[in-house]
Amino acid sequence: MAATLYSVLTIALLFCRVTPGSTSCLPGCSCTNDNLGRSLLCMETAMGRIPDNVPNDFSKIRIENSHLTELPRGSFSKVSALVSLWLNFNDITLMNIKSLEGLTNLTELRLQGNKLRSVPWTAFQDTPNLKILDLKHNRLDVLPESALRQLPGLTYLDLSFNQLTVISRDVFLNWPLLNTQERKGGTEPSSGEANVVLALHDNPWLCDCRLKGFVEFIKSVSPPLILMNSYLMCTGPSSRAGKFFHEVGLKTCMKPEASASESNMTVSLGDKVILRCLVKARPDPAIHWSYSLKIIRGFTVSETRVDDETIRSQLVIPSLHLADRGAYTCFANNFIGNSSVSVLVNIKSFNASSSSVGAAMSLPPFPLASADENVYIDIRISKQTVYGITLEWYAATDNPAETWFTIHLGKYHSDKKELTYIGPGINTYSVNDLLPVTKYEVCVTLKNQMPRAGQCIVFVTGSDISQLEQREKLIHIIVIVCAMVLAVPVGMYACTTDTRCKFSCLDRCTEQCKRRRRQEKTLRTNGERQGTFDSLQAASDEGLCGDSEEVMKKRSKSSDEKNNHRGKAQDLPETTTGAKLY
Repeated sequence: MAATLYSVLTIALLFCRVTPGSTSCLPGCSCTNDNLGRSLLCMETAMGRIPDNVPNDFSKIRIENSHLTELPRGSFSKVSALVSLWLNFNDITLMNIKSLEGLTNLTELRLQGNKLRSVPWTAFQDTPNLKILDLKHNRLDVLPESALRQLPGLTYLDLSFNQLTVISRDVFLNWPLLNTQERKGGTEPSSGEANVVLALHDNPWLCDCRLKGFVEFIKSVSPPLILMNSYLMCTGPSSRAGKFFHEVGLKTCMKPEASASESNMTVSLGDKVILRCLVKARPDPAIHWSYSLKIIRGFTVSETRVDDETIRSQLVIPSLHLADRGAYTCFANNFIGNSSVSVLVNIKSFNASSSSVGAAMSLPPFPLASADENVYIDIRISKQTVYGITLEWYAATDNPAETWFTIHLGKYHSDKKELTYIGPGINTYSVNDLLPVTKYEVCVTLKNQMPRAGQCIVFVTGSDISQLEQREKLIHIIVIVCAMVLAVPVGMYACTTDTRCKFSCLDRCTEQCKRRRRQEKTLRTNGERQGTFDSLQAASDEGLCGDSEEVMKKRSKSSDEKNNHRGKAQDLPETTTGAKLY
């Protein structure tokens, strides 16, 4: 009898040494044994993360309301016998692509009530026997077409109460088990085969053309596929909100088609103008207007739905000003493509003998400046591109909040300049689409004044793109300062007021012009001067330098005038060269 008892105790002790983890359990958790194996239950603990010392003999683990935030790599890789894993009602936001590593026997995974926005679907390569996947009450908004390819044995998928809006029917056509049973051609699963259960209800479905294939798929669902709730409902667009899938008919997507009932309008100054743009598209497009003074003048834009696939956009100009004339373009785009239409707004011309009211209306839409009013304006070209420049200026005015400026732009020898009115608070203007090998003049004046000496910059564009790319400066700039030609690189200010120049500046100008002529004479003799960018610049310099003596005489007569204005410019540092670094 004693020998028998000794043998039993020895065997028990040996068993405990071989399986030391069989009786252990995690703090705050409970462990049980049943006919299905050993189970771990952790409810409402302050765990915060997956423990590293999870015993390896569990077949079922249930950790809920324990503030888990992620599933790191190999979270349960040591528990190779694990069959069922429940991690519901935690705060899991991240799932590592190898978080299910080593769980080849797992058949059930429940992640209900977490905060997952996406799932690494390739992680299920490590769970070839998974049959049940519960992801309801998460924040999933995307379901890739290949999502279910790694789940060949999946028979239950719950994606309800997520944020899915648009998915492709191909997601389910790629479901291996569903395809296998459909290929057998039976309407009912054969003996030993289970139905495939799918839950997709309570998602904010956007019932537009992008959901067309999926809606058709849902309408055609039949065994072996069973929907847990077949009444899927549209959340948007507004015209279909609240309707069930079987109540809507969706069309194929199409790119926008923009049109305008009036493409050319002629109206009077001061009138209210409404520009309309009609856009037909599937799905709904994004619509915006573009016009020259968009930064300065923010007009009212509104949209009205005409039908399921047509939207009317209108731009309202409350009171038409002279600066508002020009082309207004309505742009529309969706993921298929884009379209645009332009509306040209003209202003009615007035006869020279028209009333004084008509004449007054043709003036620029801002207070007129006195012809004698003068301000100091510092101009520079702050940016150069192959086809344009960005002009920047600073002016010392008494009331900057109400001061308008006028940009005069055109070819140097042309009397006609394009006028652009710039409102208060803006001191930059971009010029694009400049012609190559062309000499331009751009001036900045106060309000409606004509350009004065020192308020203009003359620059010459390069000959072609290949030549420009080889140069450090894309556009050469020639600035008229004190009756002399000064080449100013980007990042330098031009001295643009008469009061900033001294007679020493004029002397240097004369000397520079003489030196320039001597150099060009030598080049002509050697036959080295060609029709290049440099020769064009030199030719421009000749014309400018030729006026230096005449300007010098005018400067000497206006010396008294300069002394009167010097007090206004005392905050601006003087330079002897007429330019300063910015």
